[in-house]
Amino acid sequence: MKQESASSPTASLKTSGYGLLDTISSPADVRALRLDQLPELCADIRRYLIDHLSVNPGHFASSMGAVEIIVALHYVYDTPTDHLFWDVGHQAYAHKILTGRKEAFVNQRKKGGISGFPSPLESDYDTFITGHASNSISAALGRAIADRNTPGKENCKTVAVIGDASISGGLAFEGLNNVANNPNNLLIILNDNEMSIDANVGGLHAYLSELSTSAGYNKWRSKLYNAFRRKGVVTEEGKGRIQRFTNSVKSLVSGKQNIFEGLNLRYFGPFDGHDVIKIVKILNDIKDMQTPRLLHLHTVKGKGYQPAEKNPAKWHAPGMFDPETGEKISSVSKDSPLPWQEVFGRTLVELAAQDDRVMGVTAAMPSGTSVSRMLAEFPERTFDVGISEGHAVTFSAGLATGGKRPFTAIYSTFLQRAYDNIVNDVCIQGLPVTFCIDRAGVVGEDGVTHHGLLDIAYLRCIPNMKVAAPADEKTLRNLMFTSLHSDGPMAIRYPRGKATTKDWHTEMEIIEIGKGRPVIEHEETKVAVLTVGPILHEARKALEALEAKGMKVDLYDMIWIKPLDSGLLRHIASTHQILVTVEDGVITGGFGTAVTEWCRDNGFDVDIKTLGAPDSWVTHGTVEQLRHDCGYDREGIEATVAALCRTQS
Repeated sequence: MKQESASSPTASLKTSGYGLLDTISSPADVRALRLDQLPELCADIRRYLIDHLSVNPGHFASSMGAVEIIVALHYVYDTPTDHLFWDVGHQAYAHKILTGRKEAFVNQRKKGGISGFPSPLESDYDTFITGHASNSISAALGRAIADRNTPGKENCKTVAVIGDASISGGLAFEGLNNVANNPNNLLIILNDNEMSIDANVGGLHAYLSELSTSAGYNKWRSKLYNAFRRKGVVTEEGKGRIQRFTNSVKSLVSGKQNIFEGLNLRYFGPFDGHDVIKIVKILNDIKDMQTPRLLHLHTVKGKGYQPAEKNPAKWHAPGMFDPETGEKISSVSKDSPLPWQEVFGRTLVELAAQDDRVMGVTAAMPSGTSVSRMLAEFPERTFDVGISEGHAVTFSAGLATGGKRPFTAIYSTFLQRAYDNIVNDVCIQGLPVTFCIDRAGVVGEDGVTHHGLLDIAYLRCIPNMKVAAPADEKTLRNLMFTSLHSDGPMAIRYPRGKATTKDWHTEMEIIEIGKGRPVIEHEETKVAVLTVGPILHEARKALEALEAKGMKVDLYDMIWIKPLDSGLLRHIASTHQILVTVEDGVITGGFGTAVTEWCRDNGFDVDIKTLGAPDSWVTHGTVEQLRHDCGYDREGIEATVAALCRTQS
C-alpha cells in the first residue's frame, strides 16, 4: 500500500502508545480481553481517532459516537464469519482500526491508502460497500436469508447498524417492511444520536426521542412465549400471532404504540449506547434469537471530545484541528474566493427576496449546500426533508404545480437516488424545478461512492431537461436567474470547493438558453477545445502554455450540455479539423458524447477526442490527483492537445 512521504503531515503520526489498542490486530484479540477491559479499549480508540483525524481529516463526530457499539459487536460476534453491515459508513472508523487496519489508518482517504468507508475490496470484515444512507437493512436482510439457505452457513449471524437519520430514508422503511416476511435472524441496531449532519427533522425523529420499553416487559414476553410453545399453544409458524398479541398488551399498558413491533420486529431498548459492558450483555442475551429484532441505543455524536459533543454538526467532518484546543486549522486563506456552495446560497437568498415564489429544498444537507442561508432568512419557504432525496424531488414537483419555483439542492451522487422521481414527477410534466447539483465531478477523499461523475450522462437523455455547467460564479448566478425566468426543469451542476474569483457579486441577468461563448479564438487554427464547467480554467492554462511554445488552439466555454449551442458548434466544426472536449464527468454518455452525436447527425466529419472520467470506478485522493490520473487536469489537457497539434503540423 502506498505510503505518504516523510514530509507529509501524516508521516509522523504514531500508531503505538495507545494502551490496550496496541495489543489488537484483529477482532479475535478483542474477544480475548476481559469484559471489564472494554471501557479502557474504547478510551484508547478515541485517543487514536482524535490524534489521527486532527491531522488527517475524516468523518469525526459519527465515528467518535459509535466506538462502544463497535467494540461490543466485535466482542460478541465471530466476525467476519458473522456479518456486520454499516449504514453510510461514517460511523465505522473504530471498526477499521480493530480489523487489522490500525497502521493503514494513517493514510485513510488518501490516494493509495484505505478508503474512508467500508469496502469488501479492502477487507473481509467489510461485508458491503457503504457510502449512501438507508441501504443497510435491505442488504443485511438479503445476506441473512442467503446464509440461512446455504449449507454450513445456517448459524452465521447478521447485524445492520443504522443511524437515526438514515432510518428515516425510504429504502430503510422498505427494508423494515420486508424484514418479518421471511425467516431470518437479522439484528438491526439503531444508533440513535438524534443527529444526521444537520439537526434531524421529521416525525420519526420525535417518535424515537420518546420510545421506551422495560427489561421486565421483555422478560415477561419471553416467558409467555416459551410457556405457550412448551404446551403446544403456539408453534414457530404461529409466532407472529403471539407477537401481535404481546405488542397489543404492551401498547395497552404503556399507552404507546411501537412502530417496530407493529412491523413484527422484536424491540429492545432504548439503552445507553456508551455503556459497553451493558451492550455486550444485551447482545449476548439476544444474539441467538432466530427472529428479526431491533436494538435501540442512545449515543452522543462526538462522544469523548467536548467541542464535538457541543456542536456535532460542525464536527461531522471538521478538517484539521488542534486536539488540545479544538480550534480548526484552515488551509484556505481568508482572501480566497468563496466556495461554490456559498455563492449558490447567497444567490438563492437574493432570488427569494426578489420573488416570493422561490422555495429552497434540500435533503438533510442545509449547511453542506448552503441552503441554510435561505433557512435563516426565509424559514417558511425553506424545507429540509431529511435523507429522502426521492421525496425531495417529488415534493419539489408538488410545489411547482402550485405555482412555486423550487430550487432543489442535492449532491450529485445523492441525486442518483431520485432518478425515477426526476423522470416521472418532474420532467414528464415539464415542471419548473431547478436542480442545483452540488459536488459535481470528482470530490476527492470521500471517493468512489461520493464522486458526482454521472449526472451529465443520466440527465441529458431525459426529455424536457435542460443541463448547464457554469465555469465561474457570475455564470452560476445568471443561470439561477435564468431558470427562475424560464419554463420547465433545469439542472445546474457545480463542484465542491472554492470557486474562481472574488469579484462575483454582480447584477444578475438572463442568459440565452443553449448559447456558449468563445474564450480564445485565432485565425486558421486546426484544433479547438470545448469545455463545460470550471474545468475551463485548467484548459485555459494548458492552451496558454502551448501558445508559449508556438501552438495556437481555440477554446470555447459551451456552458450548456443540453441544449447544445448548434450555431456555435456549426462554426467550430466547419473551421477546425480536430475537436477536444473536456468535462469533469464520465466520458461515456457525457458532454463529449453529445458533441460527437451532434457532429455525426449534422454531417461534420471531424476528429473528436473526449477527455473526462474513464469507464471505470475512480477511487479516492485529492481532486488534483484524481483529475491527473483521469487525464483532464492542465497537464493532461496540454499533453493531449500538443500531440494532436503535432499530427496537424
